Amino acid sequence: MPAVIRYYENKNQPILPGKRAPVPRTYFNLIRLSEKESYSYCLPGFESVAVVLSGTVHIQAGSVQFEYVGRRKDIWEGHADSVYAPPDTEVRILCLNGEAEIAVAGGAWPPKGGVQSPRRSGAGLTRGKGQTDQRFEPFRISPEEVVPVDVGSLETHSRRRICHILGKHTEGRSGNLLVSELYAEPGCWSGYPPHKHDEDAGTEESRFEEVYHFRYHPTSGFGVQLVFQPDGTEKVYRTQHGDTVLIDKGYHPTATSPGHRGYIFTILVGISTRSLVQNFKEEYRYLMHQIPGIRDMVNAFK
Repeated sequence: MPAVIRYYENKNQPILPGKRAPVPRTYFNLIRLSEKESYSYCLPGFESVAVVLSGTVHIQAGSVQFEYVGRRKDIWEGHADSVYAPPDTEVRILCLNGEAEIAVAGGAWPPKGGVQSPRRSGAGLTRGKGQTDQRFEPFRISPEEVVPVDVGSLETHSRRRICHILGKHTEGRSGNLLVSELYAEPGCWSGYPPHKHDEDAGTEESRFEEVYHFRYHPTSGFGVQLVFQPDGTEKVYRTQHGDTVLIDKGYHPTATSPGHRGYIFTILVGISTRSLVQNFKEEYRYLMHQIPGIRDMVNAFK
């Protein structure tokens, strides 16, 4: 069943350390650093991406140094700057000046069923069933490499922008971890039409854990997270600034309060594939043709 973690000051300790129900294959931490302060982590059995939410940092992943990562003052200003690290990699983050906040998202390794090869051939890849013959290397996802997808409209109360950090464009360089930032307009729905992804059903659906971390502007904003199952079982949460929702199964649409912009840091971890296939609830599928951008959204996750 879904669960909610209410905002608390985590003091750089993992909010989700991995192996926690109902999303045991997902890791999540929020790191806040002051000038010249550093933080190091190593995640055995988890690939990860460090996403700079605000400020500027140096990030060293293994022996690879990435300098001046982060260009925005907060999450509401431009795209993220991020660094991917393969499993069992020592990562050190150094805040350069002022303050910085970094979200670390992780997915269990190795993915069940192996890792999908990229759509184009490349050196270092086998031609076997989706398996790689070498360890992934750390790499940076600059703001220019983030892939935005606009979905919905104000008229249909469904306007949002999904900014893909780890997604289709990083296939062949990462496993089954997908990470994005979603921006919802005031009074609009996201995760809509209702859909689920809790079982592997061929071309109809793929199984993914999902974690949402919420922010609002102004911070007095709130939202509604619904999670309901095919058998009628349901949960409803009021989401506030800083809350985190864990979703293992069920349809899970989200609404944002009028007068406030919504932000969702989204972590998806595929159980057996990195291709997210969303199963839209049958009685709402007609809306896929009425709400702009739904097909683009679907294709961006596959």
